[in-house]
Amino acid sequence: MTKSQLSKTEKPDEQKGRRERRRRVRGRANGEGSIFPYRNGYAAYVWVNTPDGKRTRKWAYGRTREETHKKWLKLHEAAKKGPVTTKTPTLAAYLERWLNEVVKPELAPATAANYEMFVRLYIVPTLGGKRLDKLTVADVRAWLNKLRETCQCCAQGKDARREEKRQRCCAVGRCCEQYASERTCRDAWTTLRAALGNAVREEILPRNVASLLRVSKPRKRRVKPWSVDEARKFLVSARERRDPLYAAYVLILTLGLRRGEVLGLRWADVDLETEEIRIGWQLQRINGQLLHRETKTEASDAALPLVDICTTALRERRRDQETARENATEWTESGLVFTTRTGRPIEPRNFNRSFAAACDRAGVRRVPVHVTRKTCASLLVALDVHPRVVMQILRHSQIAVTMDIYSEVSTAAPRKALRKLGKQLGE
Repeated sequence: MTKSQLSKTEKPDEQKGRRERRRRVRGRANGEGSIFPYRNGYAAYVWVNTPDGKRTRKWAYGRTREETHKKWLKLHEAAKKGPVTTKTPTLAAYLERWLNEVVKPELAPATAANYEMFVRLYIVPTLGGKRLDKLTVADVRAWLNKLRETCQCCAQGKDARREEKRQRCCAVGRCCEQYASERTCRDAWTTLRAALGNAVREEILPRNVASLLRVSKPRKRRVKPWSVDEARKFLVSARERRDPLYAAYVLILTLGLRRGEVLGLRWADVDLETEEIRIGWQLQRINGQLLHRETKTEASDAALPLVDICTTALRERRRDQETARENATEWTESGLVFTTRTGRPIEPRNFNRSFAAACDRAGVRRVPVHVTRKTCASLLVALDVHPRVVMQILRHSQIAVTMDIYSEVSTAAPRKALRKLGKQLGE
């Protein structure tokens, strides 16, 4: 009797039993038709849906049937949960795509430049060759430990890029031990965590191994802001010297403007009649380009009232700029409030240098430019201004940021409370 004649006479249960026996003879369990001998081991595949909507095979390989069977089961579980990627890039290739397709179109240029810098200098040189799906928590921990112990002058070839006669440390065999700070290590880890988090959202990875690692947060570097006397002494000196940036100094100390905001301020956003100013633009030097762009958030794009000292300083600034325009042999019209003698935008770093020189001439303590914003906040706190008002003046997007400033600079209330406590204990 032939097989076809036998199948016609058999009952369905008998046919199923015969197929089961035939599979066992061949060494396959039920449902394992996709596992078979391959080269020096075994191979298996599962039909999956990819993140781009295609349906294709995902392969797994092993030296033994048991090993391949375990991988095959994992693939089945992954296919049931959702899309599965079939081609996994290296971390370097994925980070390049992440920077170009996610970071640059979606984030601010300064943030994108920072991410690109950390990827290029700190992540790719050590982890770039790792396959994305093979990256483990142990790999990330080993990378961070190595980053803390590696001289960045040696790793980045800083001294080697100098002229031979100017080489003084790593390139001539005297390592300068320029190790990355804890802040740099944490920022590099934060960049990797953000990139892998995007891979999880795109369903390329099942989990973010960087987020499973605990990295200590370094303490912030505290810089004491100016007192009222120091701020007044600085402004008086700048006004008496007729410093061309005097009005800018008034705005950063009185209204708490950021450096980029004061340099990007346009005359179109200043109304001296109604004594109001709108902060909507900023000037930044990013990757060699000077960008005049809108402020980061809607909270930053706000209208603020001008007090008398600001109005007077801006009127003087307008007169000085008109005089400079008339006397200049070549003038570039930019529409900005603060410009060079030829009307061009002021370089942010040049503003820093001018501010430092003004500190020295006034005989006050040198502080970074951004500390003037904290000075403005501390003076408002000292005047017992409500936090919501301070938040509006400084244009914070979250009240938590304002309260953090309050907790840092408001020492009068704790001092008063401790004096009362001291008196009670003394009695």
